[in-house]
Amino acid sequence: AVAALSSKTHIYPLTTISLFLLFPVTDEDTVKRYYAKFEERFFQTCEKELLKINTFYSEKLAEAQRRFATLQNELQSSLDAQRESNAPPGLRKRKTMFHLSQEERCKHHNIKDLKLAFSEFYLSLILLQNYQNLNFTGFRKILKKHDKILDTPRGADWRVAHVEVAPFYTCKKITQLITETETLVTTELEGGDRQRAMKRLRVPPLGAAQPALAWTTFRVGLYCGFFIILAIAFVLTGKSRTMRMRCNVWPLVRIYRGGFLLIQFLFLLGINTYGWRQAGVNHVLIFEINPRNNLSHQHLFEIAGFLGVLWCLSILSCLYSEYTYLPMQINPLILYGFMLLFLINPFKTCYYKSRFWLLKLLVGRFSVQTKHVSDCRVFWLKLPL
Repeated sequence: AVAALSSKTHIYPLTTISLFLLFPVTDEDTVKRYYAKFEERFFQTCEKELLKINTFYSEKLAEAQRRFATLQNELQSSLDAQRESNAPPGLRKRKTMFHLSQEERCKHHNIKDLKLAFSEFYLSLILLQNYQNLNFTGFRKILKKHDKILDTPRGADWRVAHVEVAPFYTCKKITQLITETETLVTTELEGGDRQRAMKRLRVPPLGAAQPALAWTTFRVGLYCGFFIILAIAFVLTGKSRTMRMRCNVWPLVRIYRGGFLLIQFLFLLGINTYGWRQAGVNHVLIFEINPRNNLSHQHLFEIAGFLGVLWCLSILSCLYSEYTYLPMQINPLILYGFMLLFLINPFKTCYYKSRFWLLKLLVGRFSVQTKHVSDCRVFWLKLPL
């Protein structure tokens, strides 16, 4: 058909034929029907998504209310048990008949556990509030884009008629729960010190990047520089050895490959974290990491650089074992023993909260090895392990 049309260019110019093929002429009614059908499908999709959002929000709000009531009861029981234990002996005997038994008191959370429970509960409330705001903003932007493209006010009218009266937007119970939680923690757990209570509860903005400390940046550069120098040193040392010594050394040096994979994993994880942050991907929310305590890409680079320096020093000590007076077999054992001690160190130094978060996650991962695991963090850690 194209060849037949091109052979008749003396009747229809080529440009006219091309325009006809690309933009066929249609009447105005056909165009209106097309846009009307498109808008109908668009608003049907919006209604389905709005229903999903309302359902999810209602379920999470009801769950939050039940959890808040449970925490209130546990707090009251713990405070009553604490007051009873501090009461004079005579009063304590008279209250034993009407109060909690010793077995029941043992079931209640202590104050420290309750502080942690309220902190986690407050974080879930903030996430639900962010869900509320983000979905309203998403509807507003997509409907504004719809009106701009189609040159119509129907998107704004639909938002006013459906979104602004939707339960997920009009319900203010989440704000009330946040206020009640702040008040309860301030008065009952922190002795009326609101500043201390908010320091425990406050959640930083989930999309905000952590400020890089000057000393952290300095240590990253220092460790990376040392690692490069030491890596060059042990490569040159390995090449300069005689053939007999190479045969004795390199089978042992292969033991270090496992440690290098761990260091490489941490370094690449730092690159991933930096890339996600630059691209606007909120990995803290996706992997359900505590936004109050999490490692930035610079912290990951620092840990990888520090372990990399130790790895290189251990290899050099292995290569120069005749000068260090340490048997070759001891060097990798010392390195991996130090890595294990670094992970399970009970003192609150060297990223204590992050290390024990990882330990708890690993223990949970191996304890449910035979079960179906839907936790995104466990699945993600399962890949390299």
